[in-house]
Amino acid sequence: MNDDHRLTRSQEIALTVVAAVVTANAYYIHPIVSDVASYFRVSQAEIGLVPALNQLALAIGIFLLLPLGDRFSNKRLTIIFVAGQTLSLLVMALAQDFALFTAGSTVLGFFTIAPYLLPAYASKRVAPERLGQITALLTAGVILGILVARVGAGIVTEMYGWRVVYWIATGLMAAITLALPFLMQERRTEPAAATPYHRLVLSLFPLMRQHPEVLLSGAIQALNFGAFIALWLGLALHLTSPEMGYGVDTVGYLAAIAAVSIASTPRLGRWADRIGARKARLVFAVIQLGGLLLFYPLGGSLWLLLIPMFIGNLVGPAIDVTSRMTYLTLEPALRTRLTTIYVVMMFIGGGIGSIAGTWVYDHYHWAGICVLLGLTSAAATLLTFIGWKRFGQS
Repeated sequence: MNDDHRLTRSQEIALTVVAAVVTANAYYIHPIVSDVASYFRVSQAEIGLVPALNQLALAIGIFLLLPLGDRFSNKRLTIIFVAGQTLSLLVMALAQDFALFTAGSTVLGFFTIAPYLLPAYASKRVAPERLGQITALLTAGVILGILVARVGAGIVTEMYGWRVVYWIATGLMAAITLALPFLMQERRTEPAAATPYHRLVLSLFPLMRQHPEVLLSGAIQALNFGAFIALWLGLALHLTSPEMGYGVDTVGYLAAIAAVSIASTPRLGRWADRIGARKARLVFAVIQLGGLLLFYPLGGSLWLLLIPMFIGNLVGPAIDVTSRMTYLTLEPALRTRLTTIYVVMMFIGGGIGSIAGTWVYDHYHWAGICVLLGLTSAAATLLTFIGWKRFGQS
């Protein structure tokens, strides 16, 4: 690869900021879910439709739109998709009824493609030995977006109401839309326009057969991400319940513990570069399982909840990084489509986790959430062990 096509450090940081802003939109709802439900006068189970349909629409959008990254310019696609997100957020900010708010969130999910174009885009523009580092850096950007979304949404909602959150988000996305033409470079080799769109989409199915490890990695991340979504929705309802009595700002403050991921994930990515993605992923999964099992005995205390949350935020994102590393070393022409398979599975897991988290809490409260987390994490750990044994112990 020509050095002229490699990303500079400033470009890497700029793309990380883009990843943070465009990712944040799906997570503003998490700490404020109880306030939004109260405003629209819907139940705890019904409000779960908002994040669930967002995640499922994202899976559909990725399936239909992300393969275009192997045909058209990643730069142009990213600008189009980010503009679509901006308009969807505007609908959510203006919505006066639950159906319109949910529709805006669903369309928002459909256009949230940029965070999943960026790793494939960046992987073509860094040296192979830095793949883990750049993947981890972009993942840290995603984590930063989730962190700012949760902390900021909780505080802003407590002070000014939930609707202001979505006006701020709309403004941030408008700024990103205007900045993207100057942040992303294009190469003469893009696009690979010879392949028709329908063939790109249909090619996903033989790729699944040819690269079964991407299915395993996708299943692991589906379980990992589903548990993550279920935890935060359940935690927001738990902390704002009459038994705990905290406000949505407290949920936001608690989300600040995700800051540990921003520092740890790039370091863990470099460690995975040294010892191998599959081995590192198994270690992370075992640690995460141990941490999630602590939620039930420690769930009655806000301060003790910090312990399992710290553990989960330390290693959870690293499971995603190492899972992506298992296929991002393959041919560059395949990486966007392999990412499509992986991320579609991930967000199907997120959609199921959204429904499961709110439904389980509505029926079985915090104890039910803890059982759900333990079973999901145990299944993910088992699959990481299978991947380590079957595809190479490195």
